[in-house]
Formats: sequence, structure tokens, C-alpha cells
Amino acid sequence: MAKHKFKTEVSQLLKLIIHSLYSHKEIFLRELISNASDALDKLKYLTLTDEEFKKMHFEPRIEIEFDEDKSTLTVADNGIGMNSEDLDGQLGTIARSGTRSFLDQLTGDASKDANLIGQFGVGFYSVFMVADKVEVLTRKAGEEQAWLWSSTGEEAYTIKEAAREENGTTVTLHLNDEGSEYANRWQIEQLVKKYSDHIAFPIFLEYDQKSYEGEGDDKKEKIEHKRDQVNKASALWKRAKSDITEEEYHEFYKSIGHDNEDPLFYLHTQAEGTLQYTTLFFVPQHAPFDMYQADYEPGVKLYVKRVFITDDSKELMPTYLRFVRGVIDSDDLPLNVSREILQQNRVMSQIRNSSVKKLLGEFKNIAEKDPEKYQKFIEQYNRPLKEGLYSDFANRETLLELVRFKSSETEGYTSLAEYQERMKEEQKAIYYITGEDEETLRNSPLLEAYRKKGIEVLLMDDDIDEIVVPSIGKYGELELKSVNRTGADEELKSEDDKEKEEEVKPLLERIKKVLGDKVKDVVASSRLSDSPSCIVADENDPTVQMQQMLKAMGQKDVPEYQPILEVNPNHPIVNKLRDSQDESLLEDVSFLLLEQAMLVEGAELKKPADFVKRLNRILEKAV
Repeated sequence: MAKHKFKTEVSQLLKLIIHSLYSHKEIFLRELISNASDALDKLKYLTLTDEEFKKMHFEPRIEIEFDEDKSTLTVADNGIGMNSEDLDGQLGTIARSGTRSFLDQLTGDASKDANLIGQFGVGFYSVFMVADKVEVLTRKAGEEQAWLWSSTGEEAYTIKEAAREENGTTVTLHLNDEGSEYANRWQIEQLVKKYSDHIAFPIFLEYDQKSYEGEGDDKKEKIEHKRDQVNKASALWKRAKSDITEEEYHEFYKSIGHDNEDPLFYLHTQAEGTLQYTTLFFVPQHAPFDMYQADYEPGVKLYVKRVFITDDSKELMPTYLRFVRGVIDSDDLPLNVSREILQQNRVMSQIRNSSVKKLLGEFKNIAEKDPEKYQKFIEQYNRPLKEGLYSDFANRETLLELVRFKSSETEGYTSLAEYQERMKEEQKAIYYITGEDEETLRNSPLLEAYRKKGIEVLLMDDDIDEIVVPSIGKYGELELKSVNRTGADEELKSEDDKEKEEEVKPLLERIKKVLGDKVKDVVASSRLSDSPSCIVADENDPTVQMQQMLKAMGQKDVPEYQPILEVNPNHPIVNKLRDSQDESLLEDVSFLLLEQAMLVEGAELKKPADFVKRLNRILEKAV
């Protein structure tokens, strides 16, 4: 017998599950049945595609037994099974990406953490909410040796050789005081019907039924061993939509999505024609915790004629829709379709393209008919949709109607169409500003003149905006112009501004000489009203945010940021400086005009100590 210690993250998660998810403890049965169903799916696939298993007699089933006196509950299947390496890998380590990131998000607040743990998918470990000890007896299909895994859910677990008549897995729970209520026929039947009625394999419940014969002194107790099927055992997605209740849809989602919450919405379609396939897609209430990780787990399962093929292929959905959960079931794909074939398969490509269009159409429909629900959707999934603008050119027009932005003129989110409706008659472009956070953008001096003239500016504080929006170029006939760049202030210039530019030109040349290669140019600004200066990027140069993003991505040889300094010719500081012949004052003020503008835009000062010295010298003269 070998003793093993749980990996650190498993120990942490077990403690959290036992203490945080107490009110959701009944989901343990859903998770065990779901695992058993996955094991049956995998073996069924092999019996149809692998020569080694084609001759195997396989009648897939899940068996549930309980013993009220001993307070035990057993869930068994005759699926793919596990060997000792599988047990160690799957039950000793959390076999999911981003575990560390997930644990870092936990707050210690039980109610909030329950939600997070639900999103993460507690899976097998949820059994420790109801059991003091858990035993897993398993034998892998094609192997003779069986193994017994055992643990109390504390620091360690054991694995030893054992015996089992056939392949598959039997999980035995030694129920604790709180879990003993589940060693009960009525409870088990209710939970199976609630959570697992859709499971496509028969689930049998074995139990002893007491009855009595005779009367009076001759009355005798009779115990009859019963075995009843307690689920419908039909693929829910293949049933007619009119035959499926809202509750059934929700429970199916919770089972495949390992979530404790109902989905935000779902879309069930059955295509008949050249291609025959069924799709059932769900959008979770909250974004999956690993949505922004490169090794995110895909959420869509692929079936061929109800035979499970894969649930880990990223080819089934474009990356920007990685938050979608659900099922694709095709009648036209070959059973032995591999991941490599999926990438080039014409049928799969058509199903995927059609599914994307249907999903985007549903998003648009909800946006029009249920703005409140769409607002919840946008709060979770606006950023991935923006990725689609960059990566899915075929659906860009639809995506442009779906994405939302914050604005200098409105609260909450707005669409490009709504912005266009509010535009001034003479306005020729859609204006936007990119940056790190909404508050900084709202207070940016770059917006001053736009506000004064009543021109709305979209506030783009997603890091991806810096890459995505310039790639769009236009919305209909309207050009999108960044106020962080030169050339976006043409509509703001008046004849008076042009006269002021000429007046201040000698001063600008002096400032440029002082600043040298710290700036690309120094020009008069027509976009400032209250602030003395601001910085913008030249048309083809990276902005502050783009440069910071490139560095964060580990890109080397990022060119030194060289902004264009715009100076407000109407500001008192500039007017006083224009008349001054004090060269040391000119030098200090020139650098301060640049440095304060950089700070406001979130740029880093290379030598903050020099900035402080300059500021102190100016303060000394002013006091």
C-alpha cells in the first residue's frame, strides 16, 4: 500500500469546499454521476472506434446503492476505469488549468467563495462535504489489475492493489452525520431526477423494500431486493424543445458546466437539411475564472450521433466565445474524427460557422428585447467580444453592434449606434480615448475642448482596445479617431486658434530645444481649455498604453516612448513663460509641462527625483 500526500492546492481546496459549500452539499451526487457518465462516454467511443475494444460486450450503466444502517452510499459504473497512475494524477492533483490563479481569487468570504468554487467545478472533491471517508475501487478497461484509492480528505490518501470483476469504478462514501440523510431512497431518487435525469445512460437504484405478509401473530416481515431505473436516459439536447422544461435546461447546464447557478441564457437549435446536427449552448451568469488564461478549458462537448467524442478541443468554438458551454451533436461527422481532422474538416467548419452566427444573432436579439439581461452579459463578456472584432473578420459588422463602451457623456455602457444617434450634426468622426482606467480617462485634459464643444468621447479602458479599435477603422461611414493621437483635433480648431499658434511659435521652439529628444515635437493645442499641457502620440507611433502593453507581454526592443507635447496657448502659465527671459525658469517649467502631462496619462517618469527637485524650485519662487 502506497501513501501519498495531496498536492498543496488540493488540501486548500478541500478545506474551502468543506467549509464554504456546506449549503450546496447535495451536488456531490450530481458530480459523481457526471464523472461516471464521462467514464461511460469514453469507453463507448473506444468500443466503436478501437479494434482492441470493438469485441467487448458493453452495456453501459450506473448503479447506486445505499445502506442506511452502515450509513454508506455507493455509485458504480462499468466505464473506462482508472489505473494507479490515473488515480494519483486525477484524485491527488486538481487536473484543471489555472488552479493557482483560482485559489488566489478566493476571498475568505464563504458566500462569495461558494460561487467561485462552483465556477471552478468542485467535481469529485465535493464528496468530502458529506463523507468522513471515501473509497474508490477501479479497474481500467483492457487491464487486469484493480486498485483501491482511499482518503479521509485531510492530508493524504492511499492507493493499493485490489480486485474488481469488471472494468469501471465504484465510489463508496462513508457518510458523516450531516451526510447520513442521503442513505435514503427518496432523497436519492429526488436528486437524480433534479440533477441527472438527462444523463444518456440508465441509472439504476438498488434498495431493499420491506413488506408484510399475514395478520396478527402470523404477520411476517418480507424483504424484497429491488432495482429500478430512476432517470429518463435520453440525450436531453435531442428531445423536442417543447418537451423540455426550463428547470431541465438549467439542471443540464449545471451538470455539464459544473456550476451552482442557473445560466444567464441558452440557445437550442436543431438543423436539418444538407447537414444534420443539434446544438445546445449556454452562457454562464459569471465569466469562467480561467477565461483569460492561455490554457483555458473549452466548454463545448462534441458528440457524433449521441456518441461522445471530445470535450477538450478548442476547435469547436472560436477563442473569443470560449465562455460558451454546451453540446454539438452531428449526424455527419465520422466517429473516429480526431482533433487534427477537426481543424480541417469541412462539416465541422460549417457547423462552427453556423453556430457562431446563431449565437451572435441570439446576443443581438437579447440586446434588443431584454436590455437588462444584455447589460449583465456585457459586464461579463464585453472584452472577449472585442477580441472577436480583431480575429473574426467575417462577423465584424455584427460584433460592432454587440460590443459596448463607456462614454464621457453617459453613465454605464453605450453602443456605437447610440453614440451615432447622439452626434452633433456637423460632427465627422467618432472620437475615443484609450487608457488604463475609467476615472483617469474621465479626468484626462485631452477631453477638455471636446467637452466644451459638447462632443462625446468614448472611454476605452480595456487593455485590448488599444489593439482592436485602430484595426476597425470605420463604423459605417464614420471614421474612429483617437484623441490620444495627433490629427484628431481638426474639428476643434478655429481661426482664433490658428492665430494663437503663430503667436506662441517662438516659445514652442524654445521649449522643444530644452526638451531635446524627450519629445518628438512641441505644438500648440486646440484640445485644451483648463490644463497647460498634454501629450499625444504621432499618427503611427505607439501610445503610452501600447508601449506598456508590449513591455508587459515580454517584448524586447520596445522603442523609447517619444510623445508630442501639446501646449495650451491660452493658459496663464504659458503666457507668463512667453514673456520671461529667465532660462533656468524656462527649463524647469518646460520639463514640468511634459512630466505632469505624462503622469496624467499614466506614463512612467524615468527620474522622479529630478521632477521633485524642479517642482520644489518652482514652489520656492512662487511662495
